[in-house]
Amino acid sequence: MLVSVGQFSPSGDVKENLAAMRSLAEQAKGENSELIVFPEESMFSIGKVEGTLAAAVDAGWSTFVQQLSLLAAELKIAVIAGGYESSGEERPYNTLVAIESDGRIAATYRKLHLYDAFSYQESTRIKAGDRGIQVVELGGLRVGLMTCYDLRFPELARALAVQGADLIAVPAAWFKGEHKIEHWETLLKARAIENTVWIAAAGTSSGHTIGHSAILDPMGVPQVFLGEESAGVATAEVTRTRIEEVREFLPVLQNRRFAVNEQIDAAS
Repeated sequence: MLVSVGQFSPSGDVKENLAAMRSLAEQAKGENSELIVFPEESMFSIGKVEGTLAAAVDAGWSTFVQQLSLLAAELKIAVIAGGYESSGEERPYNTLVAIESDGRIAATYRKLHLYDAFSYQESTRIKAGDRGIQVVELGGLRVGLMTCYDLRFPELARALAVQGADLIAVPAAWFKGEHKIEHWETLLKARAIENTVWIAAAGTSSGHTIGHSAILDPMGVPQVFLGEESAGVATAEVTRTRIEEVREFLPVLQNRRFAVNEQIDAAS
């Protein structure tokens, strides 16, 4: 299956971002891709929203999901993208939506680990996820979902692998800073290698985020990647055959001695 990662710099306007995503999805479809993974904050960048966050979320989430569903059905390409979903409270969820190539919503995943690190406090504006992990079937692959800071928690990726994920999608808005690119690249490789799964990581590329989207194989080898381009698509073939080849000589899941809680209790 051909999989793409789409990289761009979201504005504070949902319609503008949808237009940018359409352009990238059309490029991916032109490369015969069957799935495109977009970044966290594809709906809009919190720092660029006019007015209150709650009002922007209430006005934007349903439009964002509906228009992505129409886009997926029109282009016949599955889509994963990040946005902000109302929680019924002041703080919304940071949510990924996974959409099948016929436009049906396959799953949503609410970010479990909020970015309360490096002097940033995501939890002051965002509510932690309450539904645990998600593995969804898209285009013949089982895809596990995680968002940005989730990447730093190996038990989450392991739980997704144990539940049968062939590919882990990692939409992100990874902040720039000292050693941050090295952390991003190292963690992507580690999550692939330790779980012998494919990784498709899509990052926003802006004044404060690194971009560096990539697709890595189950040995942690980048197959395609982007740098700090303001917009771009990278496409690679993702196969179960490669997983089987690697697990033949590197059966880490079979050899493990400690189990994880495969449901991973959601944070309250």
